[in-house]
Amino acid sequence: MILPVVLAAVYSFFNWNGLGPLERFIGFDNYARALTDPLFLKSIGNNFTIVGLSLLIQGPLAIIVALLLNRRMRGRTIIRAAIFVPYVLAEVIAGLSWKLLLSPRGGVNAFLESIGLGDLAQPWLAQPDTALWVMFGILTWKYLGFAILLMLAGLQGVPEELSEAAAIDGASWWKIQWHITIPLLGPTIRIWAFLSIIGSIQLFDMVWVTTKGGPVGATSTMATYMIQYGQGNPGYGSAVAVILFLISLVIAVLYQRHAMRRDLGTSDARGDD
Repeated sequence: MILPVVLAAVYSFFNWNGLGPLERFIGFDNYARALTDPLFLKSIGNNFTIVGLSLLIQGPLAIIVALLLNRRMRGRTIIRAAIFVPYVLAEVIAGLSWKLLLSPRGGVNAFLESIGLGDLAQPWLAQPDTALWVMFGILTWKYLGFAILLMLAGLQGVPEELSEAAAIDGASWWKIQWHITIPLLGPTIRIWAFLSIIGSIQLFDMVWVTTKGGPVGATSTMATYMIQYGQGNPGYGSAVAVILFLISLVIAVLYQRHAMRRDLGTSDARGDD
């Protein structure tokens, strides 16, 4: 793990085509080029937009669905399996499937026309103003099942005695969830949030297969930008990779230091003394 990171850092200081020895040292020029490129800055913004949408939409939705599926109901096992199926599909298969479904002559527009809503048909992935939102919808369909499964696993660790005692005292089901279950689900929520943040920052495969960062960079991420503009110039691609790595590292360290401190048992020894 360490060697590729070190080599990427070394390559990023050279104008190198990937063949032959490293010859032309250019210092931080590759970094300056990336950080002043409007498309790369837009890609960073897209990554953090997906981070924010994931935390604000996917997280609460996963918690609500997990709470409902944790109740005794008919067909619960089948529903759980159906929700988890998209997550186990390979990204290439899922991305190509949605690319075909959302094409101008794809299944989504055909369905809208068949029910008399042809006016709503549109090139879903070809409009810069809405492409990122459509892409986020695809990502939610793909990864929501994992979040729900994680929440369901966390719910198994919530003592039933607490909920039963609250119910005897007259608390409604929703009040029990809000005041007892969700607070005790905190460690699981924080772990999911960490995985979601890092995954959103490093997002590549679903976007690359579906839109390749288009149209006009509307769905571009740091990883797709790195592949698109690093081909033929590994030095520049390495600089983008190092920037992506540093952003991920800083966020991971800060999150574990502050948000997951209690969960990881990393309390400050000096404070304990």
